[in-house]
Amino acid sequence: MRSTSPFPKIPSSCWNADATGAGGSNPVKFCETGDRRSPCDPAFRAFVTVRQNLYTPYSRHTSRPRPMLDIVAIFLVITALLAYLNHRFLRLPTTIGVMASALGLSLTFVGLAALGITHSLHDAEEALVRSVDFGDVLLQGMLSLLLFAGALHVNFRQLKAYRMQVIALAVLSTIASTAIIGVGMWLLLPSLGVVLPLPYCMVFGALISPTDPVAVMGILHSSGAPKNLELVIVGESLFNDGVGVVIFALLSGMAVSGVTPTFQTGLLTLLREAGGGLVFGAVLGYVTFRLLKSVDHYQVEVLITLAAVMGGYALANHLHVSGPLAMVVAGVMIGNRGRADAMSETTRRYVDMFWELIDEILNAVLFVLIGMEVLLVAFPGRILLAGACAAVVTLLARLLTVGLPVAAVGQAFRLPRGAWTVLTWGGLRGGISVALALSIPAGPERNVVLALTYCVVVLSILGQGLTVASVVKLTLKRQAD
Repeated sequence: MRSTSPFPKIPSSCWNADATGAGGSNPVKFCETGDRRSPCDPAFRAFVTVRQNLYTPYSRHTSRPRPMLDIVAIFLVITALLAYLNHRFLRLPTTIGVMASALGLSLTFVGLAALGITHSLHDAEEALVRSVDFGDVLLQGMLSLLLFAGALHVNFRQLKAYRMQVIALAVLSTIASTAIIGVGMWLLLPSLGVVLPLPYCMVFGALISPTDPVAVMGILHSSGAPKNLELVIVGESLFNDGVGVVIFALLSGMAVSGVTPTFQTGLLTLLREAGGGLVFGAVLGYVTFRLLKSVDHYQVEVLITLAAVMGGYALANHLHVSGPLAMVVAGVMIGNRGRADAMSETTRRYVDMFWELIDEILNAVLFVLIGMEVLLVAFPGRILLAGACAAVVTLLARLLTVGLPVAAVGQAFRLPRGAWTVLTWGGLRGGISVALALSIPAGPERNVVLALTYCVVVLSILGQGLTVASVVKLTLKRQAD
């Protein structure tokens, strides 16, 4: 059978005979035909391996894993209880409140174990968290649903009016931020007593540069930001995700192989992943639109949208195109043309209600997982101080690549005066960065990158997330004055 993979063929002689994909399954098979580039390009081989590890599920489970029904039930109960406590007492935004509660609970168990009071609670929670592959759950499950739900409510006409701003921030700013953070951390970490080679510093820059659409959309909706400013921030976060994953895969391949990929390799990969994701998303959205238009039965139409997301994301991974970008494009198409021309008023109401509930529930569960994941992150030596410095470097890179350029061009961006402050402070990081860090091959470099990533994500959500509404209000007040 002819391979449908868009990647160039690599002779089997370049691989071990028993080469396997992630988790020890899915043998990697290549035919004998070559490519105009060197078919044995180590950087390209490493990229293919990283791409497989990123999108192929793997497991940390023991030989007798906990039943999946038990895992889902436990996490839903924990999420519901923390959401209830937050709503009754903390009064924080739901995502921030449940994450802070889960993090506080986990650290309490760590403290009790360290004092010798009890180890059972800590061990039970750690076993529960280890039973869930965070990267697999997010990248293979939640992400497609969350991106589609977020894109469903993006106004296409407004997005088209600000397309150049979104493209500039999603592509150019992400690339520049990756370089600034990578080089900055490489220069800074030795003075803190933390050793991390430059290639892995660049990998950290790639995974932490894209703003997380899940975190951004969940917090900005209630911040009171002007609609055009919210549109640009949300649009950037939806699209820079796919760009960031491609850059991460390329740089991870370079770090693993020790060979720098050619410019042609990087450009070709970017076009195939990002461009292919955009085209595939448009096709998926059109097919879904035609199916919706051919029936008038809200239960069936809701099911069609769910099937399009789950099946479309899985197919995008098999085609080696960007699933996140495909979900964004499909969501925008269904949320605009599909809503206007293919749905009755009853169907619109039920589709909106269904995806709003999916968005809220999965967001809450995701942020609980982020809070509990602290038990699996090692913080050796001065890594906490390095993590705090990484958060500062990340924010500074955001200012240099987004805030200052927007302030410099002024009215050309057609945003409110002072928008650069909201764009800078509203660039939140979230679970996607943690999931990408977990996909790095095991080793001391992975432990450092994961610890730095977790520190930046937590500080971003708790620090920026809790204060972004105040920054928006202050910006609007200055604009009024």
